[in-house]
Amino acid sequence: MVDHDLGTDLLARLDSVPALAGRTAVSDLSGGLTNRNVKVTTPEGVYVARLSSPESALLAIDRVNEHANSVAAAASGAAPDVIAYAPEVSVLVVRFVEGRTWSDDDILTPVNAPRIADSCRRLHSGPRFVNDFDMLRLQPQYLALCQERDFRLPDRYLEFSHHRAAIEEALGVRPVASVPCNNDLLAANFIDDGDKVWLIDYEYSGNNDPFFEIGNVWSEAAGTPDDLERLVSAYVGHPSTALAARARLWGLMSKYGWMLWASIQDGTSALDFDFWSWGLEKYDRAVVEFDGPDFGRLLEEVRSTD
Repeated sequence: MVDHDLGTDLLARLDSVPALAGRTAVSDLSGGLTNRNVKVTTPEGVYVARLSSPESALLAIDRVNEHANSVAAAASGAAPDVIAYAPEVSVLVVRFVEGRTWSDDDILTPVNAPRIADSCRRLHSGPRFVNDFDMLRLQPQYLALCQERDFRLPDRYLEFSHHRAAIEEALGVRPVASVPCNNDLLAANFIDDGDKVWLIDYEYSGNNDPFFEIGNVWSEAAGTPDDLERLVSAYVGHPSTALAARARLWGLMSKYGWMLWASIQDGTSALDFDFWSWGLEKYDRAVVEFDGPDFGRLLEEVRSTD
């Protein structure tokens, strides 16, 4: 095996996974704010080993659920095969996909909208996940943790609690059946092999409103309303004012909720990363939407039928 700078502890964790025995190369992979991701080459194949941190429990990540949902996502054809899971050392091993990691520009390129929609539909029509995910439930949990531990909140955060309640009420008028969702499809979680777009990383996976998935993809890429309408149309097969409004309101809740994720990371993580600024960029965009002229109209449109 080649020498590597993972350190003795992390290498020992890899040693404890039989599927990684006899490895000939190990290299770091970029991305991942709650994991160390490494590419491992063995005589039997090339894999990605995700070495997770115990602090991730504060972020509402359940590693047992992540493993089970990763297996289900692979069965749908949307995600790589799961090779091994070693909970005693917090290592999940999946098959390495040879391809290009996307950027926000790829997400917002019009020609890719049908490809995103196809990949999401593949996942959403697959086996049910073992748990549910709902940002309307998660955001208050994150907020309680921030307040209990005196993690900092951005200006005016609590002021928008009434907006959050209005979103919940409006979305509940015409509920949509939940489906298996990744719930964290930032651009780095799309891998394009030239033919198929794979969806990776199931830390926050759970059964959810599919339009959270679409709205979160759009929100993470900082798209325009036109970009979102294109994604929604590709996903459902036709334009829909009501469903575009639904996805946009979920995208707004995404920005509002993930800000607290960033606050928790800012207060606990030892990683050399500016989580606060990362979250604040999302929150600042959420404030513009909360204060903007479209908010009331979206609440009306999501209640309507096309």
